[in-house]
This record gives sequence, structure tokens and C-alpha cells, in this order.
Amino acid sequence: MRFVIAIVAFVIAAASIGLGVAQRTVLVGPDSISSQITTGTASLTIIDGATLNANAGTQAIEIAGKGDIMLAYGRTADVMAWVGDASFNQVSWDADTDKLISTVVQGTDQEVPSPVGSDLWVREFTGTDILTRKLKVPEGVSVIIAADGTLPAPSRLSITWPLDNSAPLSVPLVVAGIIALLVGLITFLWALVHARRRHGPRRASRKLPKRPRPPQLKPGKRRDAGAPDPDPERELEPARPAGRRRAFVATGTLLVGMLALSGCGPATPDPAASSTAAAALDTTPVAVTEGQFAKIFTDVVSAVAAADTARDPDLAATRLAGPALALRVANYAIRGVDSAVAPLSPIPADKIKIVLPQQTQNWPRSVFAVVISTDGSIAPVGLMLTQDSPRENYKVHYLVALIATVPNVAPVELGAGAQAASNVLGVMAPEDVAAAYGGILINGDAAPSFSQFQADGDVLRTAIGPDYKAQRKKQLPTSAAIEFTNGPGPDPVISFVTNDSGQLVAAVLDDVETVTPLESGSAVNPSGQVKALLNKTASTSGITATYGVQLLFYIPPAGSGQQIILLGFASGLVSVTEVG
Repeated sequence: MRFVIAIVAFVIAAASIGLGVAQRTVLVGPDSISSQITTGTASLTIIDGATLNANAGTQAIEIAGKGDIMLAYGRTADVMAWVGDASFNQVSWDADTDKLISTVVQGTDQEVPSPVGSDLWVREFTGTDILTRKLKVPEGVSVIIAADGTLPAPSRLSITWPLDNSAPLSVPLVVAGIIALLVGLITFLWALVHARRRHGPRRASRKLPKRPRPPQLKPGKRRDAGAPDPDPERELEPARPAGRRRAFVATGTLLVGMLALSGCGPATPDPAASSTAAAALDTTPVAVTEGQFAKIFTDVVSAVAAADTARDPDLAATRLAGPALALRVANYAIRGVDSAVAPLSPIPADKIKIVLPQQTQNWPRSVFAVVISTDGSIAPVGLMLTQDSPRENYKVHYLVALIATVPNVAPVELGAGAQAASNVLGVMAPEDVAAAYGGILINGDAAPSFSQFQADGDVLRTAIGPDYKAQRKKQLPTSAAIEFTNGPGPDPVISFVTNDSGQLVAAVLDDVETVTPLESGSAVNPSGQVKALLNKTASTSGITATYGVQLLFYIPPAGSGQQIILLGFASGLVSVTEVG
């Protein structure tokens, strides 16, 4: 029986070790699955998330063509919005053949602008002739491939997915085989020892003469006291064993691999237990992700800094628009005439403190942000950026220095809804706030809306308010008159909801000074920045100087009884014209 056990252990060992080695050699499967195609002649190629995730694992994409190659990925809705009405090559996965296929989706536009540098892309890669990238994109994300938007997209494309050929049972099988081999060897040796002791040669032993049996006392016959023992040596002789005893020493270790099975019966739910699962929020996607905004902001800072140095309005216009652009363009013109005029403050780029994207899938779309400098050399800045269409980049429309703390807002992943300028959710409609505040800058506490705005901390009232305007009148000669007017600028008002149901509102106010001569033949002689921007030393008809005042307000919710707070502003000369 011992030999049978040993043979069985040897067979199990050979099978287990052989199978374990085979899983790593002859039975090992491919480590990847790959498919190659040649796409059509459209200027764009699109690979949607379903195709990229047709097989599990990281997607290794290789693109080959002549010249420049661009690959980017973003949310599918954003990618298709950028494509618009253009023709494109649609790459998809054929589950029947397990291969990529390409079809041309015809559109009305055969050529598009270069997609390089679009703010819609989460990540972007470029190369020449060949481009290889490993991606791990989820569902809902698509890849866009192009040359320059005019030429056909690179035509040779392959996608490779990894396959799991790690053979996790290989090592356990080899180990189990070694254990079975050891068990077999031990059992085999044990069987040999047992067989030798049982069937091996034995030395014959000489028979000893039998000891005569001592007389036995018959019942009833008693031995006399003091009588000698008939066999005194028998009392001292140890008893002989009834049969021959054999000593066997068997030493071995038997290790058996066991598969642990756990039997779990159906659990009865506790009716008193509360469910911890929370329903997912069904919210509208945000305009940008945190990673997207970080890239956008870096480009904004770089472009504005370069434009400030070169005094280049065209370069500034690539990332600025509206009142923010008007203020800088005027500053460039003034500095071109008068080098003593200082440039505007740069945008601090040390830390992005707040990112509040709009919840929307449409255009135009906006993002509010707060950025700070870590050393405090530049005041915290609030930015309101807007993207007018999918193929345009985000541009800063409002760029203000903050003078108060911004109320709590939603996290970047959730974003906030943008409200219409005419909404009545707050103590004042956003479209009316600039004009109401403008009345305070001219009339002070006599303005109808004076009590609705918080005066504490409002340094703008001191800078350009009623006291400043009264001082300006005193500085004019008696031969000239000055008139102050203001009103909302032409740029759109942008409003975001805060966590307390209030609103962040960005608006612009045109603060206008008109100086006219009172006597016939007299002239108005401008000075400082007005003179530099007008580029004239005198005007007989009069001069109108417009100061663009960018404003950021917090409007409390209706019925709260709170006052509107000026959170930040930026003010500067934007235009000078002659009267008439």
C-alpha cells in the first residue's frame, strides 16, 4: 500500500509541475491584442470611448503619417461640439471580427481650423511622422486626431490593449508538485524500510532448555512457616514477553494542499438596518475640469505677460476680451507715448484658490476663479472667463483685484448654474447693480440705492466717488466745466450662484468725465494719461474721457435683509475722444 501511495504522489507531482511550467511556456497566451486600420481622407479622426474600451486595459495608440500629428482627448460632447459640421473619420470596434473599422462621416465642412491648443482638450500630444501614446480613458471620453485641420488626418492607426497572461496558478502548481514529490519520496523510503524489515534474512537462535516447572501446592495443603521457596531464583527473574516485540521508527512529513471552501448561506436582511447607499447626483456637466482650467490659466498668464512686455494688443486679444482687454489696450497705447506710465499689475500665478465652472453643455460658457500670490506682493485677483464657441478659447472678460472675501461656492466638480442678468433671486437684479452703484459714485448718500450697498471696506468710493469728483471740479480753471456721468457698459453681466443662494455678479460701469471750454476761443488742455491717449495737447471743443470700471459684487438672496458687497474692482482709462 505504501508503494501505491508513493507512485500516486509521483504521478501527481509530475502532472502538477508539468502543468505549472507549461502555463509559463507552451500554454502561455498573447500579452496583448492589437488592430490596425487605414482611415479615410477626412481632416479629422474620432475614436469614441466605447471603441477605446472595447477591450480592458490601457490603450496604446500609434499614429503614423507625414508631417505634424496631433492627438488629444476630451469629453465626447466637447469633442463633437468642436467637430461641428466637419467631415471626419469615425473609428469603431467590430465585435464580430474583433477588429477596428473606419467609416467617413460626411459633413458640410471639409477643412477646419487647427485643433492644436483648444481649451476643450483634457490632454494634448503632438509629434512628427509618428506618434505613440498610452491612454486610460473612461467611457464618455473621445480621442481626436488631426494634422493641421486642412490636410487629411494621419491615415495609419493602430490600437493595442494588454492581455492578462500572468498564469497566477503556475507557481502554486509547481509548489504543490514539489510537495507531492517530497511526500512520494518519503512514502517510498518508508515502504522500502518496512519491506526490508519484514522480508529480510534473520539469524537462527539456539533454543534454551526448558526450565522444569516447580511443584505446585495442592489446594488445602499449606507450606510450613519458614520453609524454603522451592525455586528462589524464579522470584528474581523478570517475566518473559508473550511474543517477540518489534520496534518501528517511522519519521515523515505529509503536506497536503487544501482548497479552502467557504459556504455562505443566504443572509437574512435586518429590517432595522438603514441603507448607506446614496443616490448619485444627476447634475449637468461642468464647463471645465480642474485639470483643464489649470492648463487654461497657465496659457492666460503666459499670453498676458508676453503682451504686457511687448505692448501687443493682438497677443493680448488671444486671452483677453471685453473690459479686461479694453483696459490693457489703452494702457499699451498710453505707455507707448509716455514711458513714465506704469504697466498694469500682472496676474498672480502662484496658486489657484477657487475654480467655479458653469454647469452647462452649451455655449457661451463661463468660469469664475480666484488666484493669489503666495508672497502677498500682488492682491488676490478674481477672473471671469468666457468661451463664446467650441472652437474659440476661453478669454478673460473681467479681471479685478479683490478687496473682500468671496463667499463659499460649490466645488469645481459640481460647479454652479449661471443666472440670467434679469433674475430676481437676490435683493437686486444683476442687470441693475452697476447702474445703482454708479449712482452712489456720483451722488453718495443721496443716491436712491445707497442703503442697499455695504460701505465698510469699499475703497472704490474713496478713489472715484463724490469726494474725488468734487476735488476734480475744484482743480479746473473757471474757463472750463466738467460733467460726470456713468452707466452700465456694453459687455454682458455674468452671474453665478453661491452656496447660500446668493450670487456673484460681474459687471462693468463706464465712468465718464466730459470737460468743455466755457469761453469762445478757449481750449481744454489735457494732461497725464488723457493727454497721452488723446495724443493732442489741446481741444477747443472739449474732451470726453471714459474710465472702464470692472465690478465684482456679492448679491445676497432675496429676503435676507443683507446689503450688497463690492468684492473687487479694476478701474482705468479706456478711451478719450473730443466732444462733437
